[in-house]
Amino acid sequence: MSAINVLLLSEREVTELLRIDEVITAVENAFREKALGYAQMPPKIYLNFAKYNGDVRAMPAYLERLDAAAVKIVNSHPDNPRKFGMPTVSATVLLLDPRNGALLAIMGGTHLTAMRTAAAGGIAIKYLANKDAKVASFIGAGVQARAQLQALLLTRPNIEEIRVCDISPKAAEAFAAEAKSKAAKCRVTIVGKEKEAVRGADIVITTTPSRRPVVFDEWVSEGTHFNCIGADAPLKEEIDPAILKRAKIVVDDWDQAAHSGEINVPISRGVLSKKDVWAELGEIVAGAKTGRTSKDEITVFDSTGLAIQDAAAAEVVYRKALSEQRGCFISI
Repeated sequence: MSAINVLLLSEREVTELLRIDEVITAVENAFREKALGYAQMPPKIYLNFAKYNGDVRAMPAYLERLDAAAVKIVNSHPDNPRKFGMPTVSATVLLLDPRNGALLAIMGGTHLTAMRTAAAGGIAIKYLANKDAKVASFIGAGVQARAQLQALLLTRPNIEEIRVCDISPKAAEAFAAEAKSKAAKCRVTIVGKEKEAVRGADIVITTTPSRRPVVFDEWVSEGTHFNCIGADAPLKEEIDPAILKRAKIVVDDWDQAAHSGEINVPISRGVLSKKDVWAELGEIVAGAKTGRTSKDEITVFDSTGLAIQDAAAAEVVYRKALSEQRGCFISI
């Protein structure tokens, strides 16, 4: 049997190739394809390492009309930065040729994961946040918050104020410095309490690994949009269920969100049910359901991270790498 030539792309090369605008376009198209019934995406498979406070997930997907197929292996270990000096999340993506099942590429998936997750947040802001949003608040200031910042600034370039709150002053300071460099006209403020960040904010982006609410209903003004990013596994939650009860809830995928998204704890306790969820994001992108319909609506996007996003982003990386002659081929 002859060897297969596979393109190997390092994390650094993937980082250099991916641009947030390209990822948003690809991921928005992937959401549309899912809503129209042209995507295969089996549920995530988890290996839970309870004694190490972490897990590893396998995430396959196939976008049928785009002929993009991939499997991602990704971990989540919140203690990694403190214990090992490693990222909380790291990933590897395998891109496949649907015609014959052959492996096309092996690529670093950590930056790709951050960017495709941020892209979903940007798409949600596009359809769900008020057009004239002026104040954006970040609860959590890690890698994903910085990626979400890129998507925010692309989809709402007229933001005037950015607030950041994190349990780590060092992380908050690093985020603030990056925000100032990317949004020179914005007022950037580090706040010590979540309440200070949320009150009066038009957009709130939560990217924490919390297992209890860190944002509460009494702080939230009418018209606020939430991107809830951190709750991506069972028992995680970041916002008060009372907020969800008065919000238009949009999920990336119902089954996945009910099991491991922001709504998973309220669903398990009977506080919410499927009828309380307005739509999947792809339905709004495809025009099957409406996004924001009034200035005063509170909207929540529950992002769990979908394998179709990985496949779409990996396809972008692969095509650019071939065009720009990046990476190296290995025989397997």
